[in-house]
Amino acid sequence: MGVLRGLRAVLDYIYRLSEILAALCMIAILALILLQMLARWSSEVFPGAPEYAAYFMAAASFLGFAAALNRGSHIRVSLLLNAVGPGMKRYVDIWCFAVSAAVVWYFCWHARQFVFWSWKFNDVSQAQDKTALWIPQSVMVIGGVILAIALTDHLLHLIFKGEHRIQHDNVETQEV
Repeated sequence: MGVLRGLRAVLDYIYRLSEILAALCMIAILALILLQMLARWSSEVFPGAPEYAAYFMAAASFLGFAAALNRGSHIRVSLLLNAVGPGMKRYVDIWCFAVSAAVVWYFCWHARQFVFWSWKFNDVSQAQDKTALWIPQSVMVIGGVILAIALTDHLLHLIFKGEHRIQHDNVETQEV
């Protein structure tokens, strides 16, 4: 069981780190907006600021997905889960986590290929900044992989322990 505790600690650390990085991306967006405002007031030009803000927004979104899942902030299938009985709820939950994990792993596989080809062809943004696109795309893949790991983690925990690890589930159960 020591190995599993160590793995749990590593996974929780990865989820927390991605959450912190997502927050730092949001702070970077704020800094870019403020710098762009200062540049306008001083009649200077800050080329590429909107593009970098968009890159940081995508990074914040993808890096924050796993943390949002772990805190119960994702929209889940609560209508369906509330409509079925307690015995069936577990199987529907397993099915939902399995399908979600499969879809996200599929996305990660193809997004990884997309990043590779952007790097291979030296694809750059068409804006003034000329950023190599594989850099912001890589953050998208990293965030996607962390989400896929989190979904798989919840799925396995649900199968073997009988409950997922979402800290605050917004699904209300009906008392019969």
